[in-house]
Amino acid sequence: MHSSDSEISQQQPLIPSLDENNTNITTSDTNNNVERLKQHYNGNICNNNNNNNDSLISISTQTNHDELNIQIITNSQKEILRLIGQHLQSVGLSKTVDSLISESGCILENEQASNFRELIMSGKWTEALIALDKLNQYIEEHDGIQQMKYLILEQKYFELIEDNQPMEALYCLRNEIRTLNIRIERTHQLTVFLMFNSIKDMCKAANWSGKGFTSRDKLMEKLQKYFPPDIMLPPKRLESLLSQAIELQQERCTYHVKPGKLSIEDISLLQDHACTKQTLPCITIQTLTDHTDEVWFCKFSPDGTKLATGSKDGNLYIYDVDMETYRLKLRKQFDGHSFGIGYIAWCPFSRYIIACGTDECNEIWIWDIQKEEQRSRIHHTPDDSLTCAAWLPCGTRFVCGGSRGQFYYCDIEGNVIDSWEGVRLQCLNVTNEGIILAADAQKRISSYKFDSLTDQQIIHEDHPIMSFTISKDGRLALLNIATQGVHLWDLNDRQLLRKYQGVTQGHYVNHATFGGPNEEFIASGSEDSKVYLWHRRQERPIMIFSGHTRTVNCVSWHPILPLLFASASDDATVRIWSTTEHQLQTDVESSINSD
Repeated sequence: MHSSDSEISQQQPLIPSLDENNTNITTSDTNNNVERLKQHYNGNICNNNNNNNDSLISISTQTNHDELNIQIITNSQKEILRLIGQHLQSVGLSKTVDSLISESGCILENEQASNFRELIMSGKWTEALIALDKLNQYIEEHDGIQQMKYLILEQKYFELIEDNQPMEALYCLRNEIRTLNIRIERTHQLTVFLMFNSIKDMCKAANWSGKGFTSRDKLMEKLQKYFPPDIMLPPKRLESLLSQAIELQQERCTYHVKPGKLSIEDISLLQDHACTKQTLPCITIQTLTDHTDEVWFCKFSPDGTKLATGSKDGNLYIYDVDMETYRLKLRKQFDGHSFGIGYIAWCPFSRYIIACGTDECNEIWIWDIQKEEQRSRIHHTPDDSLTCAAWLPCGTRFVCGGSRGQFYYCDIEGNVIDSWEGVRLQCLNVTNEGIILAADAQKRISSYKFDSLTDQQIIHEDHPIMSFTISKDGRLALLNIATQGVHLWDLNDRQLLRKYQGVTQGHYVNHATFGGPNEEFIASGSEDSKVYLWHRRQERPIMIFSGHTRTVNCVSWHPILPLLFASASDDATVRIWSTTEHQLQTDVESSINSD
């Protein structure tokens, strides 16, 4: 506590006044006064951190002995100094830490906590347990002391085993660990480690690094979590804060598309993380020209090893995807689809494909990609119009339907298990949990249960829903809306989240896609022959890709490789998009193959 003015006036002056002859104070006087000032102003601030509004006084002398430099250190500055000190300590710069403490007057942690740390790191387990009892007042968790004692005794137990002291280890287990009466199952597991003939095998089985600094340091990290930060800082607190900042910058980076989380080692801490547009898949690295008419649909297989394309020319093409060079090679052609192929559905295991036709088509085909043959063909009634389909998670059953009111639940052999009359479907999807979602002619998306023949409306739009796709987690739906463009909906909250701008959408069917490592990007074709790319949080496009010469009907993003997607167009081509780096790879491979 700070003294009142009246109390200060009764105490000895902190800085002696000049004598009557105006003689300057000596160097020794100055140094003594510096220490007295620190003691007076800092008091027990660092030892009693419950008052977060306290400040420190940093005092230094200049070389001419006659001036004092007094600087007030705020609470936030004090915390920064503690973080810096902890980091310096972790990298072994102990002298630098001592200098920091001496100059600032701020200590890193409570004195008792510091003593406790030293006892742990030196393996003095009995003294450490006694010191822990003295810190009991700072532990907030109701069984925190017991849990900490268990961790300490577990370390002691392992070290006794490594020191070839089985009887002492057994005594520790029976008379110290077991008497805590917590973590009973773990205590039973500890018994097993006494039976190993090899210390190396014991350490491997226990996932323990062995006696010494490393294991004790890990123990200390676990123990630190029980202390409030004003007593002992959480382990690696500065690194933790920096990692959080990097993660936030990565989330806010519009053009970040590489998979995985960035770490402190991946970027410079001297500047904010920011990717450029060139990191996105924005260049055509290959153009597939096997189709002879409009290409209406394209879709990568769930395992990413293949691409299927369907066209007005009645052909279904299957391409193999090289997962390293991103180059595609034609694998198989399936023909005979009289009305063309307007929709393709891969089974979850990437073996079977359902190919659907246009409104005039009353049948669908199921192809076995592995055996490269037709598995079955569904033709229920002459009046059917089967234009869309979706597999259930089991991979052996699916739903299909069309705009004339047919809605079937089928098995892989083509047998109709159940049907739902009067639902004029535009598009179908099934979530990973098996929830059947269907867009109908009434501008709605509803969920359907065939076992009870019940449905529930989830989304209602003001204009026709031409197609929709769902995110991998089943939370979001991406809709292509006639004359409106692309809309993003939250299926759980049943809320419209975004209306993406730029794309030209009339009454033709267009298929958009989620993409990127966490499906942070959205891509869609457009009737202006371009491909539009948005960040999911931004309604304005971040990039617009040219290359096709007619309407782009479908875009499919690779499910595994975030730097690869395909677009299908009425110009009879399928374009494969990636980065400049992969364009160079495909160019080199093409030149090698041509030679």
